[in-house]
Amino acid sequence: MNNDLSQPAVPPLVPKPVSRRFSTMLKMAAITVLVLLLLIPLAMVQSVLRERLQRRDEAVREITSTWGREQTVLGPVLIVPYNYERKSWKDQVTNSQMERVEFREILRNRAFFLPASLKAEGALKPDRLHRGIYEAVVYSGSLDMSGSFIRPSFEEWSVDPKQILWDEAEVAIFITDLRGAKESLQIRLAGQMISLKPGAKLPGFDGGVYARVQGLRSDMDSIPFQMHLTLNGSSSLRLAPLGINNDVRIASSWQDPSFQGAFLPTERELTPGGFRARWQIPYYGRSYPQQWTDGNSVPQTAIAASLFGVDLVPGLDSYRYVERSIKYGILCIVLVFTAFFLFEVLSPVRIHPFQYALVGIALCLFYLGLLALSEIWSFSAAYWTGAAAATFMIALYGATTLRSTGRAFLIGIGLALVYAFLFVILRLQDYSLLVGTAGLFLVLALVMYVTRNVDWYARDNG
Repeated sequence: MNNDLSQPAVPPLVPKPVSRRFSTMLKMAAITVLVLLLLIPLAMVQSVLRERLQRRDEAVREITSTWGREQTVLGPVLIVPYNYERKSWKDQVTNSQMERVEFREILRNRAFFLPASLKAEGALKPDRLHRGIYEAVVYSGSLDMSGSFIRPSFEEWSVDPKQILWDEAEVAIFITDLRGAKESLQIRLAGQMISLKPGAKLPGFDGGVYARVQGLRSDMDSIPFQMHLTLNGSSSLRLAPLGINNDVRIASSWQDPSFQGAFLPTERELTPGGFRARWQIPYYGRSYPQQWTDGNSVPQTAIAASLFGVDLVPGLDSYRYVERSIKYGILCIVLVFTAFFLFEVLSPVRIHPFQYALVGIALCLFYLGLLALSEIWSFSAAYWTGAAAATFMIALYGATTLRSTGRAFLIGIGLALVYAFLFVILRLQDYSLLVGTAGLFLVLALVMYVTRNVDWYARDNG
């Protein structure tokens, strides 16, 4: 009798579908695609941010257009015109013959002279003006300027002293926005008080004031000047080191100044009641000479490059913080999705991609809420309110999705830590990259530790 006929038949092995054998890889691929798709709502939030920034800038421009823009004061500059002779040749027919004839023509030019010494003492009284929910930082400023010119010399240009038009000399000062002038502008020059009138006299600079100087003579060794300016402006004040020696002092009750330009203060004092700053600048730090003519005029860019001064900037620009936080949005989404995926790996819970998508949308809505709240509250209050709303919503949803209150609690704690970590990075300036990189290393180390005993092949084949 054959024993093989009595043994039961062994059923053949049926291979698992590919979707079961590679379920982990497929889930990771789906999550990756979803993360990339969530870049679309983040980009939409960035678009809203740019629109709000544009509206803010328009509101600030409307405020400053009536009050006074950022002010730059350049001067005074002494302008002395002179005549000079130029030879030229022309073809002329004489006695039916073509001849080249020499002509002499008298032309006019201007010489520009900068002061030998320049002192300025300014005081800025800051204020905030509002247009709807937007505000602009403005100030009422006073500036006392004094110094002297040395005797103008035309020797380097070989100008005939008889051709110098001393009676047509002028003094010019460039001021960015004359709408901020609060009173009639005058200057005391060479012992006489002169009223200034609007007009552009400095090449390359549109606007400013000037006046004709009477009684200027070639035998004056020193020409002192003194001037008082009262100006309305916004955000910043700039001056140029036109003197051989420059001594500028600026004081204000603004607590958060930003010193800008080609030169930083040699002395500064910052207190809760404001600041005081002093610049002592010789003319060696600039790239233009002490005098020039129309024929070899100094380019505007050279003078602009030597400007210095102070900005009255808000202590906190919420829009810039929101912009920086959105840049970390994709990182926040990846960390939260990683936490949900780990719960899938380490527990029998299964999460559908649609549920991942809802969590991702909630994370994106945090940035939109942050932008909306930061326009009416401080950034810190807006940030933590939005973070609390997003964390609470995702944790409640996770209680059902993860089928455990404990797991949802861990998700809420983890998301709160992510938001706290992001807030620290946003506050840091110089060390944000270092701290951010260290934090990512810690998160990766935690993921590697939690999944160290997971048999990924067995999980797919189980």
